[in-house]
Amino acid sequence: MKIGGLQKTSLLDYPNKLSAIIWTVGCNLRCPFCYNKQLLYDESTEIINEGELILFLKKRKGKLEALSITGGEPLLQEDIANFIEKIKNIGYLIKIDTNGTFPNKLKNLIDENLVDYISMDIKAPRNKYNILCGKNVDIKDIQKSIDLIKKSSKKYEFKTTIIPKLLNTNDIIEIAKWLKGANQFYLQQFKNESPLISKKLEEIKPYSKKYLNEIIDEIKPFFNKCSLRGV
Repeated sequence: MKIGGLQKTSLLDYPNKLSAIIWTVGCNLRCPFCYNKQLLYDESTEIINEGELILFLKKRKGKLEALSITGGEPLLQEDIANFIEKIKNIGYLIKIDTNGTFPNKLKNLIDENLVDYISMDIKAPRNKYNILCGKNVDIKDIQKSIDLIKKSSKKYEFKTTIIPKLLNTNDIIEIAKWLKGANQFYLQQFKNESPLISKKLEEIKPYSKKYLNEIIDEIKPFFNKCSLRGV
């Protein structure tokens, strides 16, 4: 496991659980709005030793309840299943973030009961997916991951970051129709204060909270739970 960052405590990342967060290095996409460039291009100055991380988690057992694994794209890691198994054996819940491009690896984690909570980024409606990913993506893989998650017994959420000039109300409505019946969906505010892959996007002002709430009102009927995040 190549781990490029550690947050020792979070009250927010794993719903209703006190968790630690790790960031894995590397991603197969080049989303223009990504603010984790150092992880994307393997430029992280902080590489966390796996053994030291496991020791830390053992010491914090009883205080921490879960480990959230984000990135980058965690499913790029060849030894992700073996790593998670070690953490599960300590007694931790596992939340994983994924872009959905590795449905077979995701299925393995689900089938082997190695994940407790799945958070999948839905980048765009199907007709804009490659634009928002910065790479050509097989939409069949995205669909497989969506179906796997919705049909599994695991807790999950879908989320979309809404970027002005790239996504609008109609786009989010199309995503909502695509995911209809999903348990949870979060519309995430775009943040431009960090160095982004696209320098042009750093000059774009995020949508207003009023505008985002109007979108939420439009798409609420498609989900059991639907709300804003990062506003």
